[in-house]
Amino acid sequence: MATRKSRMRGLAPVAAAGLGIAAGALAALTVQRNTLNALRTRLERLEQAVAAPAHTNLAHQQRLHWELLSKAIDSPELAEVLDIFEVPASPQKRRQYLFANALYTNLLFYHRIGNLSREEFHGRMRGLLQNPVVREYWYATQGQRATLPADSIEADLGRMVDELLRQLEEADVDEWWVVGEPPAE
Repeated sequence: MATRKSRMRGLAPVAAAGLGIAAGALAALTVQRNTLNALRTRLERLEQAVAAPAHTNLAHQQRLHWELLSKAIDSPELAEVLDIFEVPASPQKRRQYLFANALYTNLLFYHRIGNLSREEFHGRMRGLLQNPVVREYWYATQGQRATLPADSIEADLGRMVDELLRQLEEADVDEWWVVGEPPAE
């Protein structure tokens, strides 16, 4: 029995040392996790700070775009300057196309600043494309979209809308809101 007790006494310091090492490792992992979380938070703040001027610039650009379109919509003489559609358009049709452009551009900017996901953009465009004037506008501006850089956000969204419009026209259902597969983010 004396031998057994001495073995037990010999294991106690080893067990205590093992517990000490485990506690130290756990403390080190906790500190490391806290450091990583703090770095992640700081990185997110820096990314937001970098994105803020870009968002401000996009907001200014959208405001300027709307002001120019508004002037053209209100003035047939100015609207003639923007008549770059595939087919000749009457003054009334040109004004409608300009307004359709304003709606589309608003969605585009809204998506670019991160307030609208691709899926939400897809859904809103699906709704807009229910209007025959918006569909005509989309076809009338096909040539303009063809000049966009293929890897641009606007070209990518344009291809998505082209595909959605194709699906809507081929669909044999009255429930337009179920047509078209929402895109992957």
